[in-house]
Amino acid sequence: MSRLDLRRRVLQGTPSGWSDAVHPVLQQIYAARGVLTPVQADHRLACLLSPQQLGGMERAVELLLEAIHDDWSILIAGDYDCDGATGTAVAVRGLRLLGAQRVDYAVPNRFIHGYGLSPALVDSLQPKPQLIITVDNGVASVAGVATAQALGMRVIVTDHHLPGEQLPAADAMVNPNLAGDHFPSKALAGVGVMFYLLLALRARLREQGAFGSAKEPDLSVLLDLVALGTVADLVPLDYNNRVLVEAGLKRIRSGRACPGITALVESGKRSLATLCASDLGYAVGPRLNAAGRLEDMRLGVECLLTDDAAKARRYAEQLSAINQERRELQAAMVAEAEVMVGLAASSDAVGVALFEPSWHAGVVGLVASKLKERLHRPVIAFAPASEDNAEDLRGSARSIAGFHIRDALAAIDARQPGLIERFGGHAMAAGLSLKACDYPRFADAFDAIAREWLDEERLQAVLYTDGELPPGAATLELARQLRYAGPWGQAFPEPLFDNEFECASWRVMGENHLRLSLSDPRDGSLIDAVMFNAYIGQPPPPRLRAVYELTINDWQGRETPRLLLRHIEAL
Repeated sequence: MSRLDLRRRVLQGTPSGWSDAVHPVLQQIYAARGVLTPVQADHRLACLLSPQQLGGMERAVELLLEAIHDDWSILIAGDYDCDGATGTAVAVRGLRLLGAQRVDYAVPNRFIHGYGLSPALVDSLQPKPQLIITVDNGVASVAGVATAQALGMRVIVTDHHLPGEQLPAADAMVNPNLAGDHFPSKALAGVGVMFYLLLALRARLREQGAFGSAKEPDLSVLLDLVALGTVADLVPLDYNNRVLVEAGLKRIRSGRACPGITALVESGKRSLATLCASDLGYAVGPRLNAAGRLEDMRLGVECLLTDDAAKARRYAEQLSAINQERRELQAAMVAEAEVMVGLAASSDAVGVALFEPSWHAGVVGLVASKLKERLHRPVIAFAPASEDNAEDLRGSARSIAGFHIRDALAAIDARQPGLIERFGGHAMAAGLSLKACDYPRFADAFDAIAREWLDEERLQAVLYTDGELPPGAATLELARQLRYAGPWGQAFPEPLFDNEFECASWRVMGENHLRLSLSDPRDGSLIDAVMFNAYIGQPPPPRLRAVYELTINDWQGRETPRLLLRHIEAL
């Protein structure tokens, strides 16, 4: 029940052109996110940006045409997170649909090969492919690309990460975030970049008459995978990404998802028919990510590639078991991190670095994320690179608005060359490697640059809401419209409201969840509410301000509106 700086979103214009069927509250929510007309909420696939606008596409397509025509062996080099796994599955499935006969994949083991197309991964490939296509990595793989080319392999890099000072000398490179690339959306995930490459390849094959009188391959069958990878990677859901995600969600809801996604959704106890983007982010994505964090992401990719429903269910069960292990390990590591922070409270670090020799390198990103949420500070958590290598550390960073974490690492690297061995990432998340003996010096440097770049206002946690719901507006009809009005996600946030309530009654569910009946003092109406992980041995305040989502409670086939409380403060 700590206090936050609650602020209300400002309308970015006046809504116009909406039909009476669209609830006025939803129109205001859209307007606060820059969506002012129905056209801006039109998520038909025909509205997608053209693949030809992506730089490097022509050369990449030419290479793929040659590879398909001459029956080259093609290897997809993926990544060990959900974006990488879905992108790998999209690449394998898509290239096979478009005529490639010999397509395989490899995903690095983070503890053996390191990140991306590393020399160690290239050396491990047997037999050596004629063409390597990276997915969700490669822009930083200078040495790996050189190693592959020295062995006679061609390399196409598809990636979305920000480039460093030196680019790999790949045979072709497709990345909307390269300098000078004019693709209007810089927010594509790795899986989205790969999907766009397949669209461009199909268009060229169509021009060449490759499909003859036969029906051309339907690449929309891949959109469930594109949606999952895009949401799970937390890239901004700009208009183009919302088109991709909405198309994938519709495919899943209609029962046309691949068996692997169907099995993962069911394993996560979510409804296929009512699935929304948050379900992908909270229930499905973590199950795939767990394999890459603790074991081998090949298990996740195989789950997404199989067309056998029974096999998919078995894979999903294994992934759920690994995810449960990950959750338990994460809880223990977060508890240790919280103790560290408490013991170091007197230091009042602005850039928080944490290291514990017993931590698991695959889980430190989740620790950094949890501590970032609690402290509202940029956090980097470190662990030994592997069980038998305590000299090298791997760190995972999570940041707050106004502090570009990758740029901060670049600045540290420029000021103290050699301190960081490798780094890469985005504005809000990054990864890095350094020597264990250099950790104290790095922690000081990170705190120093955070103090330099962040002022007191940025260090105040802010929670934005869409204002108060009017009396009587918390209806099932509005809840339904909100559920399907997104897709909501990163940079297109789920609607949040804040109102004053009186607590009419409450009880504890499970160990520490609250179920409440709240009364609206304006009209006396009652509504059910829940708040998870909120009970700490004290009753909720009798009068409170609550920040909440308006959701649907589906109990025994009966739907009712319910408030999902995100934050409460006593009045």
